[in-house]
Amino acid sequence: MEDLIIGGVAIRAGEKKHVHIEMPPLYTDTNMSIPVYVQRGRRAGPTIFVSAAIHGDELNGIEIVGRLIRNRSIKNLRGTLIAVPMVNVYGVLNQSRYLPDRRDLNRSFPGSKKGSLAGRIAHTFLKEIVAKCDVGIDLHTGAIHRSNLPQVRADLDDPETLNMCKAFGLPVMLNADIRDGSLRQAAADLGVKVVLYEAGQALRYDEFSIRAGVKGIINIMRDIGMLNKSSSKKEHAIEPFIARQSGWVRAHESGFVQHVAQLGDHVEKGDPLARIADPFGNELGMLLCPAEGIVIGKQNIPLAQEGEAMYHIAYFKQPDSVAENVEMLQDNLVLGEVPMVY
Repeated sequence: MEDLIIGGVAIRAGEKKHVHIEMPPLYTDTNMSIPVYVQRGRRAGPTIFVSAAIHGDELNGIEIVGRLIRNRSIKNLRGTLIAVPMVNVYGVLNQSRYLPDRRDLNRSFPGSKKGSLAGRIAHTFLKEIVAKCDVGIDLHTGAIHRSNLPQVRADLDDPETLNMCKAFGLPVMLNADIRDGSLRQAAADLGVKVVLYEAGQALRYDEFSIRAGVKGIINIMRDIGMLNKSSSKKEHAIEPFIARQSGWVRAHESGFVQHVAQLGDHVEKGDPLARIADPFGNELGMLLCPAEGIVIGKQNIPLAQEGEAMYHIAYFKQPDSVAENVEMLQDNLVLGEVPMVY
């Protein structure tokens, strides 16, 4: 295999290296760089990138990457793993979703060498990492004060991408349109298949989401031939379900919230999702579910402004089966093999 060049550093077959891709410095003249871990197998195989913290307040992915690169399962690797724990290092420093120029990095691709700060970072990441890969897994969480049930989002009409999503091993798969300026769009233009993993909330570690993420990445690496198939027997096989539609249920009143429905719940049309009250505790109304589905996202803060998105519902043909598989996933990750052995 030829040497892989990232950030001006050559990585040979069989080598592991930490690389730092230089970024524009802070105005304090403090140097900045994107940390990259590269592990190359001695045998040929696919090249995969795993990226986290494109939004700087989405920290779960940082821990997922850390556990992944220390996991014994990737010791005998075929091909190349490129793991990037922090793409938006500026946002992580500031505990902010955005960059110092107030732009969203995941709306700034493919970027430009001479553009804004966001455009320059997007351009560099695309050129140095994404363009050198066959597939990618991009790790995200819910926004501030919002949690997401572990789920994968991708172009499920593409057979290769669909197979990767199934291999990830989650009950919930969303067929998600590609948004303009996103990493997924730029990667697709280069012919790189990308799966987006959403789980947990901003500025928090969520153990369930982290374990599911590590296990899912290893499952994909096995599925595409980078790792040997697992010899362990699965007690509970997780069946994936595709949601072609999802939507947010919005508050019809401003007030204080008592949540009724939780992540992973199977809800029927007309079921109460939350109670909204005034400051004296008088009920202003119940937030009701508009159609049968599964709760895949929810607001956590017990305050609601009229029109605010509170519950994200995914709609399936068999929502009760999805809920059962969510419970099995939780049992597997708590009682079964935990993919964080170093």
